[in-house]
Amino acid sequence: MRRLVVPLLVLAAGVLPAVAHDSDAISVARKIDFPKLLDGRAVLAVDLHTHSVFSDGSVWPDVRVEEAKRDGLFAMAVSEHLEYQPKAADIPHPDRNRSFEIARQAAEVKPTATGDNRNPLLVVNGAEITKAVMPPGHINAVFIQDANRLRSPDIQAQMQEANAQGAFVFWNHPYWTSQTPNGMAAMTPVHADFIRKGWLHGIEVANGADMSDEAFRIALDNNLTILGTSDIHGLIDWDYDLAGGGHRTATLVLAAAETADGVKAALRAGDTVAVYNDNLIGKPANVEAVVRASLKLEVDTALPRTSVVAVSVTNESPVDYILENLGPEAAYDEGHVFTVKSGASFTLLIKNVPDPSKLQLTFKVLNTYIAPREHLTVRLADATP
Repeated sequence: MRRLVVPLLVLAAGVLPAVAHDSDAISVARKIDFPKLLDGRAVLAVDLHTHSVFSDGSVWPDVRVEEAKRDGLFAMAVSEHLEYQPKAADIPHPDRNRSFEIARQAAEVKPTATGDNRNPLLVVNGAEITKAVMPPGHINAVFIQDANRLRSPDIQAQMQEANAQGAFVFWNHPYWTSQTPNGMAAMTPVHADFIRKGWLHGIEVANGADMSDEAFRIALDNNLTILGTSDIHGLIDWDYDLAGGGHRTATLVLAAAETADGVKAALRAGDTVAVYNDNLIGKPANVEAVVRASLKLEVDTALPRTSVVAVSVTNESPVDYILENLGPEAAYDEGHVFTVKSGASFTLLIKNVPDPSKLQLTFKVLNTYIAPREHLTVRLADATP
């Protein structure tokens, strides 16, 4: 969500509910923790769009760090607005890297750290180029070296400088109604030129509470990296139903190395899946890789004196999978659509199975998107060694 009017300024973490201890159940459920892919790559949750009081957010940067650690993120970017600085009179900061420096220091694991603060977190320097009109609208540059050098009224100069610093650059919320009244993202000549020049590498298909089919189509048609971000201004705990098993909007980076360079390489290669409202959004191969790594099938023997076979579907991901059984194999005891809860198994009785050793089931995963309004279909066989 984009909030340009903020009702509350909080300068210290100690007075906020964010620092209260989560219950054990919430502490586990809120983490965006997916198993490694079958090819060995790591699935790293990152949030590349966040704000603090150093632009128009409500909290000090160390609160952002604690939230990220609680959510099990591998990395978060500090991406304060360059042009929009509503708190400058109260918090003057001529060095636009200051928010990043505070967050980076807060992320260092102290010898006395307890709980989630013992978890490492990669803090990435970033900045949000904030133009009032579309195009170009808002653009994030992350993995930058110096935000101060991006301050310019000239968008061309800003894009060129960001890329000169080796940044990963993406188009923010291109469907935001404050700049796009019909709520529909559309390619513009300005953004097409940035893509042609190699200056624009990704696009948000999901931002906070919003998702855009049109932005997703732009990503697929222009080979842009697919991203989900929280764009958080208040508290993660305010914006998401963590107690109900929800997660922040974020990006899964499918990385060969669990390092900053590994994340950058995967972002550049487009190896990502956006997480939005516990939906997985991305290119077909990437979504399928995540699903196959976290959804397992186990076929039991037939029930006595029948050809009805018990099949367990196990979900090792932090999101619930909503599955539709598409194949000719029908369930004896269930309808065609069922949910496999996070960290749990669901057992189906499949009827009329002559040879259980050859059984495979075809599922449409209804909380995935591999194109606008198109879900992943996956065929699973027994994963038991």
